[in-house]
Amino acid sequence: MYEETINTPGQANYAKAAVGQFRDMYKDGKYKDYNGDKADEGNWWVSVQNPDRLDDPASMECGELPFWVANNDDPGVPQAVTPRILAEAAYSAIQLPDTKVTLAPKNVTKVNLPTWAWLDKATFKEVSVTAALDVAGLNISATTTAKPVSLKLEPGTGDAETYPASGECQLNDDDSIGAPFAKGKAHETPPCGIKYLRSSGNGTYQLRATITWAVNWTGSGGAGGDLPDGTFGTTQDVTVQEIQSVNR
Repeated sequence: MYEETINTPGQANYAKAAVGQFRDMYKDGKYKDYNGDKADEGNWWVSVQNPDRLDDPASMECGELPFWVANNDDPGVPQAVTPRILAEAAYSAIQLPDTKVTLAPKNVTKVNLPTWAWLDKATFKEVSVTAALDVAGLNISATTTAKPVSLKLEPGTGDAETYPASGECQLNDDDSIGAPFAKGKAHETPPCGIKYLRSSGNGTYQLRATITWAVNWTGSGGAGGDLPDGTFGTTQDVTVQEIQSVNR
């Protein structure tokens, strides 16, 4: 970079001065020949923006020039990589399943007929991601785990009732949410579900299902804690028909 800047025709003097000062600092000043003779005794620390947060001002908070840290020493800057920061990196990498509930009856239901809703346990389960940094003198890691803890149902119309009345279905003792419909349960009240009171006519209702995921992390040295919950929702079409009957 130094040679290119110095030798570029028409280059501004301030640019030449800046790269000269930069080189002098690492070649002949604070660091002698880039600490080449100490290569096994420590590491260079460099500020790097998270490529997924380039528009976030917080990603620019560390403006330190590259600096040397001896093995096992504290870098001494707030943004230095820690298990907590690795946990946050893992948080952003977690891939959660699409927010879609299973319904019975499926997609087409009847007026005043309780529709059961639940989450498939095989799909909606704990999801974990581990982030690690293992270089000379530094070996830290953190595992971030997201777990579904509640399901909120919004029928898409005011002419409906939810089970429970709040529309918020909580985690069961076995970590499931809701309960699958099974033969023999037709006269039972679903622990999680909806009852539509009016036909959707020629259209459909947009049932919105929102899942809240509780997030926590554990890391090197016994560190750990909670991270902000993740809430994700989507809509799915539900057709509601009138029950036709013939009296004689």
